[in-house]
This record gives sequence, C-alpha cells and structure tokens, in this order.
Amino acid sequence: MRLPRSIFAFVLGCVAVGAFAANPPVSSSPAILPQQFGGWQMRGTAQTSTNPAAVDPTNTVVLKEYRFTDSANATYIRDDGRTLKIHAARFADTSGAFGAYLFYVQPEMTKEEIGDQGANAGEHVLFYRGNVVVDATFSQQSAMSAAQLTELAGDLPRPSGGAANLPTFIQYLPPRGYIPLTQKYVMGPLALNSLGLPVSADQVDFGASAEISSARYSTPSGEATLILISYPTPQLAAEHLKRIDAAHQIPAPRPGVSSIGIAPSFFDKRTGPIVAIVTGPISDSDAKSLLGMVNYEATVTWNTPTSNRDVHDLYMLILNVVVLCAILSGLAIIAGVAFGGFRILMKRLYPDRVFDRPEQMEFISLHLTEVVVKGAPQDDLTGREIPPELR
Repeated sequence: MRLPRSIFAFVLGCVAVGAFAANPPVSSSPAILPQQFGGWQMRGTAQTSTNPAAVDPTNTVVLKEYRFTDSANATYIRDDGRTLKIHAARFADTSGAFGAYLFYVQPEMTKEEIGDQGANAGEHVLFYRGNVVVDATFSQQSAMSAAQLTELAGDLPRPSGGAANLPTFIQYLPPRGYIPLTQKYVMGPLALNSLGLPVSADQVDFGASAEISSARYSTPSGEATLILISYPTPQLAAEHLKRIDAAHQIPAPRPGVSSIGIAPSFFDKRTGPIVAIVTGPISDSDAKSLLGMVNYEATVTWNTPTSNRDVHDLYMLILNVVVLCAILSGLAIIAGVAFGGFRILMKRLYPDRVFDRPEQMEFISLHLTEVVVKGAPQDDLTGREIPPELR
C-alpha cells in the first residue's frame, strides 16, 4: 500500500522531531565551571540551567536586563572534609556580568583582588571574571581561600571580541571621594527602579540606548550620589537633559551647570554625550566641585581595521606597486650616478686612454667645398651657382 505524499511527509517530520528530542544539539558554549581547581574537586556534576530563577528567583527580570544566558551550580570538596558551594551565572557580554556583580555587591563587604573585581563577607565571596559572575560560599574559610578562587577565575571561559569590553563612560566617574563598593551600572528600567535613584526610567529613556552608572561620594558637607547617564550622541544627551530639568522644575540653566531652586540638593550638567547629576544633602559649592570633575574627552582612532577583504587586497596591491616603482627608480638613479661618476673619474685620471681614445674615434668627412665660378648662371632665389647639368 502506498501512502499519500502528505501523510509520508507528516510521518517523516514526526520522526525527525522525535530524534531531535531524544538527542538535543550540544551547546557550543564551553562549560562554566571546571571539574577541579586549587585542590577542590567537584562532587558529582554541575547543575546547569538557562532560567535566571535558578540564580535568583526574586530578581529574574533584572538578570534578564543584564542579558543573562545560563548558569551552573556545583559543590566542591577537599580531602579535609571542607565544602565549597559555587553559583555561577553567565551573561552575553562583560558589561552584563559587570552590572550584575555591582547589583549584588554591598558597601559592607570587603574588596578582594579576585577576577576582574571581587568582594567578600566572611565565608561568602562574590566576584566576576569576563562575562561570568561567581557566588562562592565556604563551609570554612582559610588563608588560601582567595588564592584558590583566583585560580578558579583563571579557569573560567572568557568572551571574545567586543563582548569582552566594559562600557567606556564609566571611566569618567572620578576616583576622589569615592566610597568603595558603591558603584552601580544599570542597563534597564527594572534595575534602575530597584536602586531608588532620583531619575525615572521615562526621564532616562532606555529606548535611546541609554546606560547609567552611579556611585556615592564623600564631600566636606555630606554624602552625595553622582549619576552618569550615557547616550550615543551629544544631541541626545542635550535633549534628555532638558527633559530631566523639566521633570525637576529647573529654571533656565546657567552655562555648564544648572540647579533647582525648589530642591537645592539636585544639580546637573551635560558633558559630551554624558549627563551628570549630583544629588544629596550637600552644599552648592561641593556639588559644583563634584560635577566639575566629570569632563568628557573625545578620542579619535585613525587606525581602525576594516573587515572588507576586497578593500584590503586593493590597498595592498596599490601599496606594492608604489613600493616597486620606488625601488626601481632608486636603482636606476644609483646605476646612472655610478656609471656617470666612473666615466668622469676615468677621463680625469686617464685622459684619452680609457674613453674617447683617438684611434677609436672615427668620423666620416665629406670635405664639401663650394666653388662659385665668376659669371656662371646663379639661382635668383638663393644666389648660388646652378650646376652645369641643370643649366
């Protein structure tokens, strides 16, 4: 019995789906956690998940804003019976891991030199390396715990290309007066709302590719919060500064710095594509001083490589032609100068002996003479005698 083509295609599709379900494709991403490091051995296998709830059920939406991709949880043991629980979360790029790390770090923690940045609170250690954030909990911490986690950080997979870069505008947070472990990096409205900053998501407008970094600072008149909002262009920054000013009832700003008469603890300015805001119970002079330390400097790169292979090949061809012409011209000039100089030198040292010797110089001479016979017929135009054969 022959099945109709439509039924045959349906059966074939069902078989293919069943085979796909039985043997799902292997992810191309490398495993997050190693089997062993620094004397620690993984017990069993790591539990992996692509659901951010496996990392933090309370802040799943925030992790999604930081572009969470997957996670791995594992327990490590040592020969002396100590245990170490590792919760690792991987993000699409280093910026996401940087933001997630700063979201969880607290000022009460102690800064540690682990990975790219790290902090600890007793047996609890938090750090990030590349696009991976690691939360480690020791059953009993030792003097070598930091060194062991540093070895773990070196074994973590690293992103490549642009995914390995941090946002550039965070470098404009001034170091003077900074309160350690108070920096935050925001990529979306939900993380912004959780921080309680004095600007709303509507004022910032994340749809315009805005990014935020904030930090707390100590000033002579009190503690202040500095907020940097980065936009793709200075024009967008100027437009959103007006929106923020209007929301806070700011009158026409003075050049460079504007302040609020109703709420004197709010000050702002724009520098390049960055909007800088200072808020807190501080004096006007301290606020302006803190704002004055934020100054954008544009950089121009002239040697940016191009990915167009045809343009590169044409460039190399033209360059090689120019170089070849320069080499041949140089050789011709050198050969001409050498030959001419040698000839002149020989003629001065050995005149008429090497070059221009009389026996080698042959000339053909016709010895033509013009004889004018007196009274002979002459040409009227030239005045010369007319040969006899032409008379």
